[in-house]
Parts: sequence; structure tokens; C-alpha cells
Amino acid sequence: MRKLLLLSAVILVGLAFISRLFYLQIYEGRSQDIFEDTAIKKEFNYPKRGYVYDRNGKLLVANQPSYDVMVIPREIEDMDSTKIEEFCKFLKISKEEYDKKLKRAKSYSYRLASPFVQQLSKADYAVLQEKMRKYQGFYIQRRSLRSYQTSIGANVLGNIGEVNRKIIKKQPYYKLGDLIGMQGVEKTYEQTLRGTKGIKFIQKDRFNKNIGSYKDGKFDTLPKPGKDIKITIDTKLQAYGELLMTNKRGGIVAIEPSSGEILAMISGPSYNPNLLVGRDRSKNFTKLYRDSLAQPLFDRGLQAMYPPGSPFKTLNALIALQEGVVTTNDRFACAMGYRYGNRKMGCHAHHSPANMNIGIYESCNSYFANVYRRIMDKYDSPAKGMDVWSKHIKSFGLGNYLNNDLSVGQPGKVPTSSTYNRGYGKNRWYTTFTLSNAIGQGEVLATPIQLANMAAAIGNRGYYYTPHIIKEIEEETIPTRFTTPNYTTIDKQHFEPVIEGMFDVYNKGTAKNLKVEGIEICGKTGTAENFAIIDEKKTQLTDHSIFVAFAPKDNPKIAIAVFVENGYFGSRFAGRMASLMIEFYLRGEISRTDLEDFVLRYSLEHEYAKPYSGEAFSINRQTTLEAIDEEELKTLNALKLDIIKS
Repeated sequence: MRKLLLLSAVILVGLAFISRLFYLQIYEGRSQDIFEDTAIKKEFNYPKRGYVYDRNGKLLVANQPSYDVMVIPREIEDMDSTKIEEFCKFLKISKEEYDKKLKRAKSYSYRLASPFVQQLSKADYAVLQEKMRKYQGFYIQRRSLRSYQTSIGANVLGNIGEVNRKIIKKQPYYKLGDLIGMQGVEKTYEQTLRGTKGIKFIQKDRFNKNIGSYKDGKFDTLPKPGKDIKITIDTKLQAYGELLMTNKRGGIVAIEPSSGEILAMISGPSYNPNLLVGRDRSKNFTKLYRDSLAQPLFDRGLQAMYPPGSPFKTLNALIALQEGVVTTNDRFACAMGYRYGNRKMGCHAHHSPANMNIGIYESCNSYFANVYRRIMDKYDSPAKGMDVWSKHIKSFGLGNYLNNDLSVGQPGKVPTSSTYNRGYGKNRWYTTFTLSNAIGQGEVLATPIQLANMAAAIGNRGYYYTPHIIKEIEEETIPTRFTTPNYTTIDKQHFEPVIEGMFDVYNKGTAKNLKVEGIEICGKTGTAENFAIIDEKKTQLTDHSIFVAFAPKDNPKIAIAVFVENGYFGSRFAGRMASLMIEFYLRGEISRTDLEDFVLRYSLEHEYAKPYSGEAFSINRQTTLEAIDEEELKTLNALKLDIIKS
């Protein structure tokens, strides 16, 4: 029995040794455990970030070298005050900053590298690299910063910034000091553009000295460069749109209807993307972020939700035809508005009675109030009518995020029966409670990109492609969701009379003074009421100027939506800007220089200052025109010439 126990003990001890040996040589030898070994130093090699080109192959975003001083706190040797002062002088920081940065690094990790001083200039790097051997625990890490080859499209291109701990926790690929896309295409296509880091493992001895490559580089990897991308933006059109938006606030989105490619995406005011590159990035970002009045970081083309105003009437016309509640010849009287109960929806003077064509090109509120009521009253309850109407509206891409590839956005708002049930109680509201929806006011909200997409769907006679910013990815194909058409709930034959009405907006309607000879433009003006809370009171401000259009009439090449905040009626600013951008895109030049001179000459900055200055708004909510000085106008015209020549 004793022999059996002894033999069993020997076997168990042997198995234990074998298991431990297996664990040490096989399990701990695997590459993923190297990261936990404090005797092995890890050096990352950062890849080239992919370039960004516009739709015509123009380089928009490249790279420039950047050098960061990194620190591993546990490897720092004792340095006397003289040596620290010398080091601080090279880094151009104070002793207090040195202590603060070292404390931050220690709080992150004693044994892992973290950035100490980032983005040294080439000159500082040249001086410092020869001295680094004197400062144990510090080393220089080479990275790539973005180099923007343009001063426009900041909201489109976005920027890159340093990851924070929240990002690192969600995405362990990143380490403190790494850069990541923060906005725009840099954010959306981060994984495509960034590439993959390479890594080198270095063995250390018991004195913490480097003694060579770990296992002859068996686990080392080379960096994999990021892929280049081509985006759908037309740089010249983008630049021209930003020029027109000077001294104004609002959003412009232009789409190619046949593909859903975004041709231009303007948000005003904007900023130069180069402000968010280099050591001044943090300071400049803070300045832009804290500008709560102009909000340059707020992408109005994608995030601002406005009442769509009269352009929305085109959808009500289409729904009425689809539902069979009107014909194109049905006429409704307009006596400067539409009366219901003891209330009145006002309207301007025009031909009366109006049929669908007149209703669209004269933008008759009374006509569309009657049309809207017929849609709702077709069904046995307002709730049923509302849900049918809502489904039609949403089929044009309103009320959702559009499933696009943009880094930010808002869904807008399309009410349903539930919206009014919550507000008034179930079965306690009627069609007249929702009548403002007939003219694009009320509970309806839309972003400029949604209205541009709506215009594209009308121009295509009933379908649209999901708006997107990516055109090509190196060695890849773009997602099929961008090449698959989305069909509306409206039959194709119903679009022609609505398109004729939009065409007559330019021929004899509210945009007749904006016509461009030789281009068949279909458009719709809009004016949306604008309110703000001032001194705890709801105050009506100057109306927003809105315009949607597409051109040419048949086989359109461009669809566009323009919102100009506080711009008053649709043809005053937004309509002019839409006509100019359409002609510029289709012809590459401008014949209606009178429209261009008006847009460039007059500023709306005084309108935006009124809620804060105490200056009263006009009784009829009309903007007072205020011209810029001649020198600024000359500068803007010079910029225009540069855009055309570029």
C-alpha cells in the first residue's frame, strides 16, 4: 500500500511539473500574453492614414508628420532639478506643467506608455532627438497628423482628435495618445482610414535595459496603411455654397438624384478645418465649442430641424392624388386665406379659385388646407386619416435618419395619431387641430438633407437613393444600401402635375424673378415661422427663408434644399442661392450676377443679434437689409473668382 501511495505521489508531482512547464512555454508564450509581461517593451508603429479625395479626384486631406514625447513612469530615472529644467526647456514647458503631465501619466499607468508632450514641431524634434538618450523613461513616437489641402468643408471632412478613456474602454485597439476620427468622414470611415498599427516587442533585462528583439521578432507585426477614399462632394460647388452663406446662418444640401450622392453639404457659419490640427487644436476647439450664438460646430444641414414650410405642400398634393380625393382640376377659393371655425389661415393675394397648378406655383394656403382636409376626411376617423397621411410622408425619407453614412443627424418629426392622442387625448381631436400640417408648419419638422432628398424623389418620379458621402473605397465596393432605390407610396403618374406646378413656380409663380435662361428648374419657395424664448416669453422672430428645387426638369442632375435662418420669404435669399448653385453646378459659371450680387452684398448678422441687443423685430417679420462694406464685397468676389479658376 505504501509503495502504491509513493508511486501515486511521484506521478502527481510529475504531472504538476509537466503542467507548469506547458503553461510557461506554451500558454504564456503565446503572443496575446506578451502584452501582460512587464519585462517586454512594446513599441507601436503607426500606419499612414488614408487620403481623402473629392468626386473629381482632387486631394482634400493628406498627412503630415507629428512627433510626440511619450513617457513610461516606472522607467524614469531620478533626475535632479537642473536636468528637469533642461528637459523642460527643450519641451518648451514649465516645471509646473512637467509635474502635472507626469502625474497624469502615472494615474493612467506606471508601466504603460502615455503621451507627455504632443505634436512637436520639426525643428523641436530635430533638437530633441539627439538628447533623448539622457532622459530615461521618455522616448519620441512618430505619428501622422492630418494636413487639410482646403479651407472648406469642415463639417464634411471632420477632424481627428486624441482618444479618451471612455473610447479606450469601448475599443481596446486604441491606447492613450492615439488619434481617432471625431467628426465627418474622419469619424464615419475611421476604421477604413486608420489602417492597423504595427508593433515591435523588445526584451529587457533585470536592470530594465533593452537587450534586443523578443524571440527574434517572431511576434512583431508591420503596420497596415489605411485605405484612400473618394467622397461624393464637388469641391467647387461646396466652396461656392459656403461663399454664398457668408454672413448668414443656415444649411444647404445638394444631391445627385440618379445616385443619392451628396454634391454639397454646407453649414453656415463654418470654419477652416486646419484650425483643429496641431498643438492649438484644443484651444481652437474650445473657442468654437463655446460660441453658443453662431454655433459653428453645429451642422445645420444635418442637425437643424426646421418647419419645412411651403415646399411640404408638394407632398400633400401627391398624397391627395394618390388617395383619389382631388383631381388636378378641382378648384378652391381663396379670400386671402382659409377660414375654419373662428380662425383663419392667412394667405397672400393671387388668382382665385385655384387648381393644383395654381395652388403650387402661387403657394396658396387655402388650396392646401382644403386638400389636407379631404385627405383626412376620407377615413372614418381623424386618427386613421392621420396615420395614412403619415405613412405617405415617411416614404419620402422624412421622420427618420435616412440610414446614411454621415456622422451626425436628426430624424426630424412626422406626427402620427399617437402624437395628438398624447396631446389632446384619444378621440378628442379633429382634423382642424392639425391643419398647420397642410402648409408645412405645425408638428412637422425636417432637416435640409431630408428636404433635398424629398426634392430628389420628386424629380425621380417616385424613388430615391439613400443620400451618402462615400463614392469609392480603395479595393472595396460601397454598401448596397446606397445603390438600391427606395420607392415612395405614390404612383409614378401622379408626379407629373406636381412637377409642372414646380416648373411654373419659375415661369410665372413665386420664383419667376429667379429664372435662369436655358435651364429648366423646378422649385418651391417656402417661408417658415420662427420663434424663440426671450425673457421667458415666446417671441416671433423674422421668418426663415426656404427653397427646394431640382434641375433639369427631366432626368435631373441636381436636387437642392436651402434654409436661411431669419431670411424672410423663400425667394429673397434661399431661392436666389438655389438658382445660383444649380447654374454653377450645371454650367460652371454664373449668368445671373444680379442674384449673386444681392446674396453676397447683404448680411443677416444684424438679424441674429436682435434677440440679444433688444432691437425690435419688424411687425411683419420682414428682414431689414443691411449691406456689407465695399472692401468686404471685393474680397468675396475675389474668392468667387478663385473658386471658378481652381
